[in-house]
Amino acid sequence: MPKRKLFRLRLRSGALRLGERTLVMGVLNVTPDSFSDGGRFFTPQSAVQRALQMQRDGADVLDIGAESTRPGSESITAAEEIARLLPVLEVLRGKLKIPISVDTQKSAVAEIALGAGAHMLNDVSGLRSDPDLARVAARFNAPIVLMHMRGSPRTMQKGPFARDVIKDVKAGLRRSVAIARRAGVANSQIVLDPGIGFGKSFSQNYELLATLPELAKLGFPLLVGTSRKGFLGATLDKNGKPAPPGGRLWATAATVTASILNGAHIVRVHDVAEMSQVARVTDELLKHH
Repeated sequence: MPKRKLFRLRLRSGALRLGERTLVMGVLNVTPDSFSDGGRFFTPQSAVQRALQMQRDGADVLDIGAESTRPGSESITAAEEIARLLPVLEVLRGKLKIPISVDTQKSAVAEIALGAGAHMLNDVSGLRSDPDLARVAARFNAPIVLMHMRGSPRTMQKGPFARDVIKDVKAGLRRSVAIARRAGVANSQIVLDPGIGFGKSFSQNYELLATLPELAKLGFPLLVGTSRKGFLGATLDKNGKPAPPGGRLWATAATVTASILNGAHIVRVHDVAEMSQVARVTDELLKHH
C-alpha cells in the first residue's frame, strides 16, 4: 500500500488538510434527473435539509451539482444551472460549517457560486468544456478538482474506449493541469480525479482503482468517486438485471476501501454515514501498514 503524500488546500474559511485522514465529500444533486436519487433533492428545501443531514453524518465537504452528468444526459444553460444552485447556496450560507464545492463545467456558474459562498470547484470535464473556469478559480484563489472524462456525458459510454486507460487518463489530466496553470491556478490548489465511470469500460474502472498509485505520481492529491456507479451494478448483475443504484451500497464500500488503500485523499459518496465509517476503519488499517 502506498503512503499518502500530505497536501493542504487553501479556502477562504481556512484550509483542508489532505492525507492525514481520508476526507468524505457528500454528493448533493439539485437536479430532476440524477441517476442516483432521481430528483429527490431538487427543491431548495429538500436540498438544504439533505445538506445539513450529510454534515451531521460526517461529511467533510459538500459537493453540490445542478446539472446531471449521468450517461446520456443533455447539457442545460448556465442560467438554469444558476437558478437551481443559488437558492440552496443562499440558505446554506452561515448554516453549514463544512466547505461547499460546486460541481460545474461553466465559468459563469462558477463565478456566481463562489461569490455566493462556495469554497471550491469540481469540473468533470477537466477544463475541456470551458477553460475560462480556471481563470475564475485563480481569481478567487479557490481549489479546483480536475476530472478526466473521455467524450461528454451524452456520449461517454458509447465508446470507443481508450486502448490504454492509464495512459489516456494520465495524458488527459496533464492537459487539464496545464490549462489550469496557464490561467494562474496554483499547483497547491489542484486536485485530480480519474473519472471513474466517465468514458471508461466497466473493466477499465477496476483497472484504474487498482493502479491509483500510478496517478499519484503526477504529484497532486486524488479524489475518487465510485458511489453507486453503473460498473458496480453490472458486477452485481443477477440474470441480466443490474443492481439498481440503491442496491450498490456494499459494492460502493468495497471500492471506497480500495480507493483509500491505493492512495485516495478524498472519496466522493452519496451515503455519507456509511462511507464515513468505511473511511475511518480503512484509515486505521493504513496507520498500521
